[in-house]
Amino acid sequence: MRKFNILLVDDDKINRMLIKAMLSHHPDIIQNILEANNGKEALDIIENNNDINLILLDIFMPIMDGKEFLKIFRSKKKYSSIPVIVLTTDDSKKSDILNLGADNILIKPVKEEELIKHITYWQA
Repeated sequence: MRKFNILLVDDDKINRMLIKAMLSHHPDIIQNILEANNGKEALDIIENNNDINLILLDIFMPIMDGKEFLKIFRSKKKYSSIPVIVLTTDDSKKSDILNLGADNILIKPVKEEELIKHITYWQA
């Protein structure tokens, strides 16, 4: 079983802390967690870290939101194999988000079991 290097992208520090706390219970799955406050910062981190295996992405953020991030990120072929799980409070645009290249959507507040289930799906 490979361990994941995860990029957690959310402008809300408390949300990032909660997700990190959930993930910290699973050291057999999670190796490292990098954090970004917005999509632009996330793109910069990805360009400088070629060992990211999974992205957890919020949609509503300042500077560059999750939709814009997905458009740019998915336009680059070298990132096509990196799964993106969107964590959002609004599921009304689910089909739009999936069409932009998200691999899955989880509705906040995210339950730990559900999050881990979706992460482990990508371990194969």
